[in-house]
Amino acid sequence: MSRWGDSVAKPLTKKELDAFKKLLETKRDSVYQNAKKTLTDNMVLDPNDLPDEMDLASSEALQSFEFRLRGREKAHLSKLELAIRKIADGTFGVCTDCDEPINKKRLEARPETQLCIRCKEDQERDEKVYS
Repeated sequence: MSRWGDSVAKPLTKKELDAFKKLLETKRDSVYQNAKKTLTDNMVLDPNDLPDEMDLASSEALQSFEFRLRGREKAHLSKLELAIRKIADGTFGVCTDCDEPINKKRLEARPETQLCIRCKEDQERDEKVYS
């Protein structure tokens, strides 16, 4: 038995799929809102507002950090979009490696996941070995 509950996951009901779709859409909308906020609030540097080179350098470093965060959010957004498409095509909640249903508790913790906990642990173990 895994820490995610029963060792054998059951297919999701229509009601559960609808709930996951709402959750994924909410997460997706939040990522979009953060991106819009960043573009309107944090991405404009006006050298006239910065009295010296240190302030300008600090602002540029912060801007660079914001861009890296947005890059991560873009990757997260792709995962969210894929999970929403999988709900539509009937493959949501199925591990892409072993084709077994992903446990509901794992999906609740990370609904955009594509791997069951066993396959994810195997992937992480392989990454440690080969890194």
